[in-house]
Amino acid sequence: MLQVNNLTFQYKKQPILKDISFSVKTGEHFSVIGESGSGKSTLLKLIYGTFDLNEGHIFWKENEILGPKYNLIIGPKYMKYVAQEFDLMPFITVAENIGAFLSNFYPEEKQTRIQELLDVIELTSYANIKVKELSGGQKQRVAIARAIAKQPEVLLLDEPFSHIDNFKKQSLRRNLFKYLKEKNITCIVATHDKDDVLSFSDHMIVLHEAKIMATGKPQELYKNPENKLIASFFDEFNEIENHGIVYANQLKVVENSNLKATVKQSFYKGSYYLIEADLDGKKVLFEHDAELQTGINTYLSYLK
Repeated sequence: MLQVNNLTFQYKKQPILKDISFSVKTGEHFSVIGESGSGKSTLLKLIYGTFDLNEGHIFWKENEILGPKYNLIIGPKYMKYVAQEFDLMPFITVAENIGAFLSNFYPEEKQTRIQELLDVIELTSYANIKVKELSGGQKQRVAIARAIAKQPEVLLLDEPFSHIDNFKKQSLRRNLFKYLKEKNITCIVATHDKDDVLSFSDHMIVLHEAKIMATGKPQELYKNPENKLIASFFDEFNEIENHGIVYANQLKVVENSNLKATVKQSFYKGSYYLIEADLDGKKVLFEHDAELQTGINTYLSYLK
């Protein structure tokens, strides 16, 4: 497994990460979430050996991962890292980029592998298109495919779907994470998108002010958020006296209750409306199956 023990790292005098410890099992999907500037990307780079640690150790199985002081070429052979700035060869085709580091001694196996990965990233029809002609989202998909071409033991993904259109994201997530599970590839994802986490992660950590704020399974942290930062990652939420943190989807309109709110606005969300209302002088958000008239009073019930 991957072991991160008491990791501390800083730029000059500014601490970026402090006393970070966690482990990731072989084949596990592990997510790192946090606000911008929380150190998510830096943590992935440290795991890849891009920087030298100030304190602590990182191990993959029995191998310690060391930085540029100890390695002329950074990045262990068994690990691949896909950054937000994807490093592709623009003047060759998509298929050639994916197969760039695959052996030419076995041409049939190489072509089979390229085709398999083109299917995973849903770019089969673009196989012979030069990368310079692709959109940003398509390039991101090619970068992911190239990273897993040689089946690394560990894959590090930094905001892996940030450039990809919404209508492609959902199927691509399913394809990619299913493939990684089938191949038993350990995957560590730094993300701000809950959809990268809820359906796919086995475990996650929350970074805040250079430290780990929370750790656990996504289902556990979603159901019992310790604070507003964690709740805000997952969904719209409220802080209600005597109830604490309450997601908008946990409030339902009822005929009568002690939670009386005045409707301010209704926002169409497709399968439901998000209603903004005033509850004892404070804004409250809840979901409803129909638009509600501004100014009417409604009663709410909290469903755990």
